[in-house]
Amino acid sequence: MIHVAPGIDLDESELAFEFVRASGPGGQNVNKVATAVQLRFDAAHSPSLPEDVRARLIKLAGQRVTDEGLLIIDSRATRSQTRNREAAVEQLVDLIRQAAIRPKSRRKTRPTAASQQERMERKAKRSRTKSLRRPVRHDDE
Repeated sequence: MIHVAPGIDLDESELAFEFVRASGPGGQNVNKVATAVQLRFDAAHSPSLPEDVRARLIKLAGQRVTDEGLLIIDSRATRSQTRNREAAVEQLVDLIRQAAIRPKSRRKTRPTAASQQERMERKAKRSRTKSLRRPVRHDDE
C-alpha cells in the first residue's frame, strides 16, 4: 500500500509498469537495457480514489489521461530502471496529492461604500470630460 493523503491509499496492484528503451545518454547501456518507465494507472476506475479527487486528478493530469481514463506517466530521467520507477510513482503520488486538495469556494462579497463612491466619482469626471468634447451649441440661432 502506498499512502498518498489522509483517506487515500493506493494498492500497488493498481499500478502497471512497462519498461522501454530510453533515448539520450547512457553509452552502450542505452542500447541494451530498457530503463525508461511508463506507469499506467486506471484513474477512472480506481477504487482507492474518492469521486471528487478522481475528477480533479483527471482534469489536473490533462493530456496524460487517455479517453478510457488511463493515466500514463513517463519517467526516463535517470539511467537506472529502479530510480525511474520510483520517480514515476512519486509523480503519481504528487498528482493525487494535488488533486486531493479541495479548491476554496468563492464567497460573494459586496463592494464597500468607499469603493462605490469612488466609482461614481470616476464616472462623473469621465462624463464631464466627454461633455466638454461636444460641439458648442448656440441657442440664439
